[in-house]
Amino acid sequence: MPKQFYTEHDIEDMARKGIKSLQVTDDVVLTELAYEKAKKLDFQLLSDRADNPPAAPVRPYLSEKQTPPSTPGVAPIPQLMPQPAQAAPRVPAIEQRIRSAVIAKLGNQIDAKLLDAIIHRVVKATGLK
Repeated sequence: MPKQFYTEHDIEDMARKGIKSLQVTDDVVLTELAYEKAKKLDFQLLSDRADNPPAAPVRPYLSEKQTPPSTPGVAPIPQLMPQPAQAAPRVPAIEQRIRSAVIAKLGNQIDAKLLDAIIHRVVKATGLK
């Protein structure tokens, strides 16, 4: 079955005609602006899956239930990502401070390697030392 695409103008037209909802399936695709227009017009988008606009990334690790750390505050770095026996590259102090702040805010619900890569890239791009 071919996919049906809906734009913000299609949503407006349906709302003007008195249609108040649309069944969203795998064969129905809405543009980003169509999602926004539907929200503004209180137009219901009925679906069996999560309400994710087209540009929304899928992050299953955020939707899974995480057990909070037993003690509030910052978890020690060795607990999250054990250091190998070899000499590890020196991590600048600013990166360690940022990492500690993120872990304090989000706990263990974030991948340690991904967090380190993001922090390193941002610090390098902004010129922080």
